[in-house]
Amino acid sequence: MRLTQESVRLAMLAAQGLLSPPSEPAQKEDLLPVIKQMGYLQIDTIHAVRRSHHLVLWSRLGDFEPDWLFQIQTEGQLFEYYAHALCYLPIEDYPIFRSMILYDDHTGNHWKKWADANQDVVERVQTLLQENGPMCSADFESKTLYTGWGSVKAEKLALLRMFSAGEVMVPYRRKFQRYYDFRERVLPDWNDANVPDVDTARKVLLLKAVLALGVARQDWVAPYYHFKKTGISKMLSELVADGHLHQEQVDGWALPVYIHPDQISLVKAAAQGDLTPTHTALLSPFDPLVSDRDRTRAVFDFDYTMESFLPAKDRKYGYFCLPILHKGKLIGRLDPKAHRKQKMLEIKKIYLEPGVVVNDDLMDALKSTLEAFTAWHELDTLEITDTDPPELIEVLQ
Repeated sequence: MRLTQESVRLAMLAAQGLLSPPSEPAQKEDLLPVIKQMGYLQIDTIHAVRRSHHLVLWSRLGDFEPDWLFQIQTEGQLFEYYAHALCYLPIEDYPIFRSMILYDDHTGNHWKKWADANQDVVERVQTLLQENGPMCSADFESKTLYTGWGSVKAEKLALLRMFSAGEVMVPYRRKFQRYYDFRERVLPDWNDANVPDVDTARKVLLLKAVLALGVARQDWVAPYYHFKKTGISKMLSELVADGHLHQEQVDGWALPVYIHPDQISLVKAAAQGDLTPTHTALLSPFDPLVSDRDRTRAVFDFDYTMESFLPAKDRKYGYFCLPILHKGKLIGRLDPKAHRKQKMLEIKKIYLEPGVVVNDDLMDALKSTLEAFTAWHELDTLEITDTDPPELIEVLQ
């Protein structure tokens, strides 16, 4: 195949479920296939509009009930663990991550030093958990400790350590609050004899990353699941030699790209110009399409930085700026804020990329998307404070 940046971009959009808008209203059973398609759904607490994991699903499904996500977790179809970051993961992937916990030295080390120095707290939490069943950090009344990332209860640190080490899991959430219980009670039929060896687990994750990206350049594979890059090239070569991956070149790129056999027909369609992007959507900063900022620059020529953790004076675009996807290209970004008491969605500013042609097609798509975004948040009004270029505001308001 003769691949170009354009064909890589189209294949990636299709593989990520962002080539075309949904054809039918979303149902609860649609959530899990979308999460499996991406490989993971990153969880984040920032709530300027909806939380990130809900935004990622909305970009692909349109209107859906956020409670559906908690329901399928409670039903045991998802589990939580660290993948790209803290993520929802399909339960069938549990053996992979259990292998990483047991056999990979870089996995499961969160809060280990603290736990080693505070075994009395850990043992107390274990006893209470055994006696009471699932518990959240709010169930404990101890004083908080300052960790450098804010204040937190000692018992919560113990729970986080036990979670990282695979001793407890999160069977459900209530109002986003995590409830922890022992792994043996969450997965009573689990047996560690089912765990693959760590090399197999790593290769499975590499395959899943390549599958999710459609076309994956060598330097994009490790960041997808936050893998260490050491040894990645060798593992990819072995997967190619074994027929589990195809290796190709892209015009103008020095590094090779990899394609999962299940995506060959999709990539061929992209290379032949048979994929037409028609979707307009707003993307979360943690959407897997843009979460690797280097990949986003290489594929979309879009330089994106999340500014939530910068001081306000140092922000160029805003606290929770969302990339705007329009017909296969990232054409701008906007900074939204939901004012729930006033039932109003504020767009502090919309920025279009240099060279973007402002025409009726773009304006109609953007206006429709903003109206749908406002309605999904159950807000009554949309107010746009500023735009760049300035003539957008009258059309979109």
